[in-house]
Amino acid sequence: MRVVVLGADGYLGWPTALHLSARGHEVVAADSLIRRRWDVLCGTESLVPIASMKRRVERWKQVSGKQIVWEKLDLTSLPDATALIAQYQPDAVVHFAEQRSAPYSMISGPHAVETQVNNVVGTLNLLFALRESAPDCHLVKLGTMGEYGTPNIDIEEGYIEIEHNGRKDRLPYPKQPGSFYHLSKVHDSHNIMFTCRAWGLRATDLNQGVVYGSGTDETDMHSELRTRFDYDDIWGTVLNRFCAQAAVGHPLTVYGKGGQTRGLLDIRDTVRCVELAALNPSDRGEFRVFNQFTEQFSVEQLADRVRAARRAHGLETSIDHLPNPRTEMETHYYNAKHQRLLDLGLVPHSLQDSLIDRVIGLVERYKKRIKPELFAPRVDWRFGGGGKIAAPPKRSLHVATAPSISARG
Repeated sequence: MRVVVLGADGYLGWPTALHLSARGHEVVAADSLIRRRWDVLCGTESLVPIASMKRRVERWKQVSGKQIVWEKLDLTSLPDATALIAQYQPDAVVHFAEQRSAPYSMISGPHAVETQVNNVVGTLNLLFALRESAPDCHLVKLGTMGEYGTPNIDIEEGYIEIEHNGRKDRLPYPKQPGSFYHLSKVHDSHNIMFTCRAWGLRATDLNQGVVYGSGTDETDMHSELRTRFDYDDIWGTVLNRFCAQAAVGHPLTVYGKGGQTRGLLDIRDTVRCVELAALNPSDRGEFRVFNQFTEQFSVEQLADRVRAARRAHGLETSIDHLPNPRTEMETHYYNAKHQRLLDLGLVPHSLQDSLIDRVIGLVERYKKRIKPELFAPRVDWRFGGGGKIAAPPKRSLHVATAPSISARG
């Protein structure tokens, strides 16, 4: 297939582009590079140094003998989006090109507006570009399990059968998003579903859980093919933060009681899920939803896993509970269905098998780059981040480097 990967400079977009290219697909990688500018604005950086997109593409050709076409693209420009789709006439578009941080979206009004304009307008422009120039193209869109929230019933895959006043129907599953970022994803889903119904487009919405992992087989082939690894309070995921904290002897900071439960998956499963969705397109006019995760854990369980991994090597790690800066239920029912990708052939990795070799091992190799001042939450859902988030002040408190765990024990 010819596949356009939007957001190809990101943590998931770049490994996906490599994964598809390695399997013989013709890949066009597009990105505005705004994520790197947001790092500068927030005083954050990837734990793993990442090369420029130009250098990445050149290195991939040298290592693999395969070529990825690189295009700089701002998806919020309708003419530019239309021109790209018209030029390449893709069989599939993989859409990662969105501001993906809930904390960033909650800093202030301008940050919320920027998030929703970037995400919602960008997706709308893509939909119009597909209608105009590639109406048979399959859109594979990265959604989020955060669209559902934490209802007190089982979470279905996109739709739910209901009976009301003696009548039955199959309707979109109710959404209870927890941030302006998650709201933008809900708006995306509604817009994509509408255009499938109104224009006959075909789309798959991948409602993804929290991704962990240092990379894929392709990103491991050379240091200049590495993808980013975020552990800070704005962009980092909770498991990444715990592993970084443990590496430098910092207590693992659990927000609130730690009962918040979410779906998780290995980054290697993410790229495989995208490939499976692309290889098995939805029908014309169909808006299809897959819940994309493989296991469920609470925040407290993740902290216990990291602590146990270090304790197995004779190293102790403490856990601190902080006031929760987010507005969310800390103890709740959570049972989400995730069968459809398994039915298509996904063979998932487990956190137990990946944690030490793939996550802790990477953090240990780069732990001299860890900045402990990036651990503390700077954004409160109730009050924002004081209107802006600048680089965090350097602390006088010294956090001692903890003894190392080798990648394989």
